Amino acid sequence: MACTASSTFTGNSVNRQSDLLAVELVGAGRRPVPVSVCEPGGGPPPERSAVGHPAVIRASRPLEEVTVRVAGPSALTAPAAGHLRALGATLTPQTPGTHTGPATFEATGAPGTATAYTAWADVLPDADAVDEPTVQAATGMMQVHGRRDGRPRGLAVDYAATCASVLTVQGLLAALLGQARGGAHPAQVTTGADRAALLTLGQYLAAANAPETEAVPLAPGGPPFTAQCGTRFELEALDPAPWARFWRELGAPEEAIRTGWQPFQFRYATACAPIPEELHRAARAVPWAWVQQAAATSGAEVCPLHAPAALPGTTAGTAPWSLTPRTADQPRPATGPAAHAALPLSGLTVLEAGRRIQAPLAAHLLRQLGAEVLRIEPPGGDPLRGMPPCCEDVSARWLALNRGKNAVQIDIKSPVGQAELRELASGADVFLHNWAPGKAEQLGLDADRLAAVNPGLVYAYTSGWAGRLPGAPMGTDFMVQARMGIGALARPADEPPAPSLMTLIDVLGGLLGAEAVVAGLLLRERSGSGVRVESSLLGAAEALTAPALHRAAAGGQLRRPAGFRRPLPTADGWIAPADDSAPAAAARAARWTELTSEQALAALRADGLAATAVTTDLGALPQDRRLSGALTRDPHGSLVVPTPWRFV
Repeated sequence: MACTASSTFTGNSVNRQSDLLAVELVGAGRRPVPVSVCEPGGGPPPERSAVGHPAVIRASRPLEEVTVRVAGPSALTAPAAGHLRALGATLTPQTPGTHTGPATFEATGAPGTATAYTAWADVLPDADAVDEPTVQAATGMMQVHGRRDGRPRGLAVDYAATCASVLTVQGLLAALLGQARGGAHPAQVTTGADRAALLTLGQYLAAANAPETEAVPLAPGGPPFTAQCGTRFELEALDPAPWARFWRELGAPEEAIRTGWQPFQFRYATACAPIPEELHRAARAVPWAWVQQAAATSGAEVCPLHAPAALPGTTAGTAPWSLTPRTADQPRPATGPAAHAALPLSGLTVLEAGRRIQAPLAAHLLRQLGAEVLRIEPPGGDPLRGMPPCCEDVSARWLALNRGKNAVQIDIKSPVGQAELRELASGADVFLHNWAPGKAEQLGLDADRLAAVNPGLVYAYTSGWAGRLPGAPMGTDFMVQARMGIGALARPADEPPAPSLMTLIDVLGGLLGAEAVVAGLLLRERSGSGVRVESSLLGAAEALTAPALHRAAAGGQLRRPAGFRRPLPTADGWIAPADDSAPAAAARAARWTELTSEQALAALRADGLAATAVTTDLGALPQDRRLSGALTRDPHGSLVVPTPWRFV
């Protein structure tokens, strides 16, 4: 089989046909070797040096013997603190009332010393990003979440803060990993909730700023559907055939079935789905039992919207990943420091066999931390490269997740392709995939078989349900939202539950996947053995629902109150007050409709209240004065959001 590798999409622009570069086929094993295409100014990939390990311990968690002093606002510290504790760290909390400014995490221990800072505003002006709703408003998150409803809406969960917490832990782990590997590595890392929000919106921003138009209109509408008895439910069908069979079972008109498929299919990309009303009427006309039978007959899947609750046998705050070190039969070769190691993962190689969002985003973050990423693509390449809108024949959305990676085409279903992948894995540091359950074992590419060729491999599986929920529905974003109660928590109590059509769980799942890999790499460096790590969409959902479940357990309300984080209209747009300022701002809502957003903000701030303007046009965001050039363009002309961290 002839294999090909793609360019990294960071040099001169190339068309889709010339994206594929030849690779060498070395030796009898025909090992595919990617052509090295470096980023501008990056120089050739560094060689690894063969230095010894720091003190090797028999650790089961990467932050054993590490103390972390935590200080700052609880919205930015609590999720990160839980993850650090699960990774083995001993936490020293701040003295109440003694800390102002960003959240700080000062880590000291066997791997090294590092400090992470997390602010609400790191690229935005301080006045425009003071808490969760102002970050959501300024970055465009309210606009994307509100597309289904035709107006901006705030997420009632602390999504930006949760993502920032995961990025904080990633940065801290990466800094400690760089020091554990030896050499001069940064000991300070900074991130922000605004950086996290822009990262989660990267695909939407890239599409909105591409020269081509969307394949489907961006108009209000979408699931969930409602059965005759009032049961609200999500529907999943990954192909048009089960979609059509399902609706025919419910007696829907053929024209509505036909025209509804494309917006339904593209809802993952567009965060809206203007589905014909005839389909909603067809669902409302039949009992829930008929809906279930139609799904069983057609091959589609349905899931009723559940109330938020921890799974049986678990508690809110369960670690969102697992790390399992292997028993080392022989010492693992040291990775050592990489020459020119400006970033902590420089010199490490990641093999990514990912689809859609979760695994590709995890690998994208690892690349931004310095790793070299090699994508495993099917013969003919990833079909999502051509998903509109495109920049110079390459999908803007695809670039948002895969920019800077190399790629090799391998038929993993064939024995030859499986042997090729095993040979690549023998020289890699990480193998990352998000295949369906049981697929890796079927292909002979599971953790045990790859450990046979590389005992020091960090084997990472970003799954849907992590095998923890018997009878679980399909492990896709919106089905996980439905099953785990996020439809109720994403909206205030005066709105019916409805999962967000922004891919909250896929993206957070990708962040958790990268966090698990960096934790696995640090554990490998400290223990001297390979590690199997698993993260999941379920873990992402649990991380997002944990604050509400804790609040309810303490006697508070599970759902946020009526009107929570609902932007206020002005004469020329919308403004979003900070949570603490919202009651006072809402009391004068009629006044703001007579003022421009700029005038309304000036009046609010003069009264000591915090608020910002709501971004309603993602295509205009690069010119927004609040971002001051933070959004850039790659050689294809596709929009690039700022990296999540600054290392010093």
